[in-house]
Amino acid sequence: MDLDQLQAFLEIVRLKSFSKAAQVCHRSQPAISAQIRQLEQELDTALFERSGSRISLTPAGAIFAEYAARILDLRQQARQALQELERVPRGELAIAANEATCLYVLPDVFIEYRRRFPQVQLRVERVYGRRVVEAVLENRVDFGIAQVIRTDRRLQIVRIYTDEIRLIAPAGHPLASLRAVSAAEVARFPLILPKYGTTRSRLDEWLEEVEDRLQVTMELDSSELIKRFVARGLGVSFMAASHCREETAKGLLALVPLAPEPMLRKLSLIYRKDRPLSKAGLGFIEVVLEQARPEG
Repeated sequence: MDLDQLQAFLEIVRLKSFSKAAQVCHRSQPAISAQIRQLEQELDTALFERSGSRISLTPAGAIFAEYAARILDLRQQARQALQELERVPRGELAIAANEATCLYVLPDVFIEYRRRFPQVQLRVERVYGRRVVEAVLENRVDFGIAQVIRTDRRLQIVRIYTDEIRLIAPAGHPLASLRAVSAAEVARFPLILPKYGTTRSRLDEWLEEVEDRLQVTMELDSSELIKRFVARGLGVSFMAASHCREETAKGLLALVPLAPEPMLRKLSLIYRKDRPLSKAGLGFIEVVLEQARPEG
């Protein structure tokens, strides 16, 4: 049983004529008759009673006509739903990113996306470092936003945001007045380090030469906790400059560049090349490129 057979059957019911139905369906009359024979064989019952040139539905045909009409109506509803989905996307879009990116880079993205696509639900997975890439590769999320250390031919990687990792210290701290700070100078003071992520891996490399002298007092997985504890004098730490705007403006924290070279944090939008992009997904890319503007 296929939809063409149902369409032909219903046209015969409507027009009460095989020949007229054949004209409407742009088929020959023998082709229409063959379709009905196949349908009757599959259903194992006669659908029409024929008396000379007149035809009428059998009791089974009358019952089947109701179901055939509902099936074709459902097909039309499905088409309309899909067309509406293309005009007004809905559903869910999953994004993987770490806490700091969600707090300091993505709010404007989420606000604008919500304005344009109010019926699409955004689901954010809090993921760190390379696990963002893994989440995209494993199709657990539609998009990831992270610093990318390694590339993969299956991924599309688009640079969207750049800022600088700096030492953060309480206002008035001995390191706060320096123009730049070295690993050796940092090793003299208690340290609060991020627990996970690409930034932590890069900091470990930067601090490697003084590893045996480090005074790591805490490892935290929250940028907000790190800032609060540093501001209260429990140690110095490291963070992207854009994450500390409010605290530096209030004079609670000081930011000091790292020496000998600045440590840049480069965020990328990550998605699979081989995964078809819906209108909702294409809209997310557009909004990210508009709203997540580089700091420098």
